[in-house]
Amino acid sequence: MSDQEHTPEIISGDGSKTGLALPGQNLPDKLYIIPIHNRPFFPAQVLPVIVNEEPWAETLELVAKTDHHCLALFYMDNPPEDGNSFDPDNLPEHGTLVRIHHASRENGKLQFVAQGLSRVRISGWLRRKHPYLVEVEHAKTPTDPSDEVKAYGMALINAIKELLPLNPLYSEELKNYLNRFSPNDPSPLTDFAAALTTAPGQELQQVLDTVPILKRMEKVLPLLRKEVEVGRLQKELSAEVNRKINERQREFFLREQLKLIQQELGITKDDRSSDLESFRQRLEGKVLPEPVRKRIDDELNKLSILETGSPEYGVTRNYLDWATDLPWGIQGKDNLDLKRARKVLDRHHAGLDDIKSRILEFLAVGAFKGEVSGSIVLLVGPPA
Repeated sequence: MSDQEHTPEIISGDGSKTGLALPGQNLPDKLYIIPIHNRPFFPAQVLPVIVNEEPWAETLELVAKTDHHCLALFYMDNPPEDGNSFDPDNLPEHGTLVRIHHASRENGKLQFVAQGLSRVRISGWLRRKHPYLVEVEHAKTPTDPSDEVKAYGMALINAIKELLPLNPLYSEELKNYLNRFSPNDPSPLTDFAAALTTAPGQELQQVLDTVPILKRMEKVLPLLRKEVEVGRLQKELSAEVNRKINERQREFFLREQLKLIQQELGITKDDRSSDLESFRQRLEGKVLPEPVRKRIDDELNKLSILETGSPEYGVTRNYLDWATDLPWGIQGKDNLDLKRARKVLDRHHAGLDDIKSRILEFLAVGAFKGEVSGSIVLLVGPPA
């Protein structure tokens, strides 16, 4: 028998209980509660919810035995340390009454589809330990919105329509879902708009705690506008990245085609092309400071137009040969061991005691300072 078969059916075979709850249905005032930790759940949402099997399996079993199949989801910013019990006093003011559909169990997790129905506020505790049971009050919103509320509703719809093309995650089905909202029914529209944003959980909880519709809209519209701006910026960045990638791919393909054409025609590269390719290959994988990169690029461009027989070509080529051969971006550790330095000098050089002493003196100063800076060491005689 599979794990899923051990979980009672949340939705029975009775067709009257399998469909989504409809507006105007009587909602229960005694509910079991489950905390969620990612972000608040809004009344306008229909989404899957995943919780730990332990200890919430018992709660879902009790919900399955009710006629309404409803419970309350409350957002908690910080999950309890043991992952199970929590302090009821840490719950926020408002949560969301949801109806449960299609519960299943897998790998120690319980998953169910939650249909948000109403804001609820705890009016009393019937059980302050597992399974938590409370009495709730349902938030009331005016059914006849003012002109200002309708104007905010139109602004929300326009902002959402701006946001949809900016994010490929928003499907055509979601656009059709939006068309069912009306400025004349602003509460679910406002909650839906808040749920679309990526605002932090605490900011979204403030929206959930705000029952007056106009104040709630005043909180949600800036969040939605910010989401639109972020979406536009992401789209611009993606377009710029794609443009650069396409340019590099185009250059790569053109170079490969040129190589193939030269091979087909039996054309060998001239010295200039070979030098340029050799220098560019040396630079691959090296991290150059921006001024150095610009200078080398300028010299490469100059080399590409010079005649190979000109004196300036030889000077430029020698400079690039030196500059591209340096270990850019590679740093070594100074070895300031004076005894080892003395052994190396004696092994490779006979006599020259004064010069060896000068080198050891220079290294000793570096060891004292902790570093050896780039210096010209005078070994013989005074400066000219």
